[in-house]
Amino acid sequence: MENGPPDSVPDWTRDQLSPKKRWQLVKCQNGLRIFQELLEVDYLPRRYSKAMKAVGVVEATCEAIFELVMSMEGTRFEWDCSFHYGCLVEEVDGHTAILYHRMQQQWFPMFVWPRDLCYVRYWRRNDDGSYGGGFKISPLKSRNGGPRTQVQHLMQIDLKGWFVGYLPLFQQHSLLQMLNTVAGMRELFSQTDEIYTTPRIPIMVNMTSDSSFNKEQKGREINIQSSQSLSNVFNDSRHSIILDEDTDEDEDNQIIEMEDEGNTGIIQTEVGVETLDTFDTSCFSGNLHWDEGENSRNCYQIPDGNNFKVRGNFLTKLVAVDWLKSTKRMDHVVRQPGCAAQVASKKGLFSLVINLQIPGSTHYSMVFYHVKKQVEPGSLLQRFVDGDDEFRNTRLKLIPSVPKGSWIVRQSVGSSPCLLGKAVDCTYIRGEKYLEIDVDIGSSTVANGVLGLVFGVITSLVVDMAFLIQAIGSDELPERLIGAVRIAHIELSSAVLADIPDTPPSE
Repeated sequence: MENGPPDSVPDWTRDQLSPKKRWQLVKCQNGLRIFQELLEVDYLPRRYSKAMKAVGVVEATCEAIFELVMSMEGTRFEWDCSFHYGCLVEEVDGHTAILYHRMQQQWFPMFVWPRDLCYVRYWRRNDDGSYGGGFKISPLKSRNGGPRTQVQHLMQIDLKGWFVGYLPLFQQHSLLQMLNTVAGMRELFSQTDEIYTTPRIPIMVNMTSDSSFNKEQKGREINIQSSQSLSNVFNDSRHSIILDEDTDEDEDNQIIEMEDEGNTGIIQTEVGVETLDTFDTSCFSGNLHWDEGENSRNCYQIPDGNNFKVRGNFLTKLVAVDWLKSTKRMDHVVRQPGCAAQVASKKGLFSLVINLQIPGSTHYSMVFYHVKKQVEPGSLLQRFVDGDDEFRNTRLKLIPSVPKGSWIVRQSVGSSPCLLGKAVDCTYIRGEKYLEIDVDIGSSTVANGVLGLVFGVITSLVVDMAFLIQAIGSDELPERLIGAVRIAHIELSSAVLADIPDTPPSE
């Protein structure tokens, strides 16, 4: 699914035609240049309103202006004189939303009532740092050390109505009133040192829920919507702890840096230290194929561990990925005949299997098979594999990242490490030659909300996930990743129906 406005909504910010050929300057007002669209037609209906745009310079960063424009809260009264009330109706995808906006007119108020508008708002962020949509926000060269941004606001609207509303002069007045918002935001930034930004979208970190709420949620079918309102994504803050992406308040969620700067992950043979493995991986396979191509789709890749701020080599090798679906939640997927964990067991290898369980009317599971020759006695990995659930829940971390995706999705997912056992329900199944970790994403309201947002645009996303065991004391350093995986542009339709027997696998 490609992000973008509907076919009926032209994306004027992508138009490559020269503005001088399409637009004519009609006036300068409040420090703005006001342009009107040039149309090569012989006749226009009386009430037809030509497109108009305002162009001005605001002394603020593109990001600050963008967040101000996106806000539909009370601060909008301070720079938008046409704003009476507004709210988000529905989030279509990461770049498109449907908004409700009540517009307050100040021209013959006894005859002209406020207009209720319901419209599609589309935006995108370009590589040069500019933003496009109804507003085009582009960075300019700095002067006197401060940021400068060119803001263009384009509108074309038919306000309907009778009598006064039928007059072309009223249509033009209304457009000019709305275009003057560029001057309003310019004055707002110039007259205050306070930065007006919308509240940060919470990210999927420490999504803890109390036990009673988790029990109530278990067994409940949660439908995954292809589009979901952001107002409902994080609707239960009472049962969750949400940290900002840049927070440093939770010490448990900080990655412990290696004390030895010279350590490069070279093979170590001391007791209790994991060694690097070399073995043939050609015998392993999963239904999701591996492809290292930059533009590959519906596949998995292995990203560089340095992307996650943890130095050193992986403790295990990711040998296969399964993308499964079923009518019910898939537990203990190692029971699948011929899966990579069973193949590894027959070869005397140890498997650490991570099963991400995704709830919905159709249940999905993304299964990662990490294989190792053997677990070194006394190592942190061995203590995790053979430890109790309480120990495991306080040590297993997920580090997420979205290299390719919309701004809203990247902010929602974040990139801070998350203790999985504290965020969602994890079930640990220990076999003779494997440890399976079933991660129930549906057990957390916040995680499930983020998942609904991600699933709406999953085919346009590239998602990185790294797993590691948190080191607490200096004797457990250096901290190393269990493994990492990159999921590129996954298609829901490519999931394979799971075949999980009732009996456990034979070792």
